[in-house]
Amino acid sequence: MVKVKIRTGRGTGTIEVDVKDLKFSGEEFKKIQAEKKKAAGNRTISTGRGTGRRKLSDTPEPKARPSTKAKTKHIR
Repeated sequence: MVKVKIRTGRGTGTIEVDVKDLKFSGEEFKKIQAEKKKAAGNRTISTGRGTGRRKLSDTPEPKARPSTKAKTKHIR
C-alpha cells in the first residue's frame, strides 16, 4: 500500500488515501481508459467548465507514443 495525496475543492485542499496499485499512467492506464469508454456506450459528457457537450464515443483515441529508439539525450 502506498499513501497518495489527492487534491480536493478546486485544488485548495488535500487528503491522503491508501492506494493498492498505482494505475495513474502508462500502458495499463490506457487499457483501463479504453475499457471504460467502451462500457459507457453513447453517453454525453460535459466539457469546458460545463458549457459544452460531447458524445463520449466521439472523443479521439489516444495516440501511440513515438519510439525513442536510436535517439540520444544530452545530459549536462
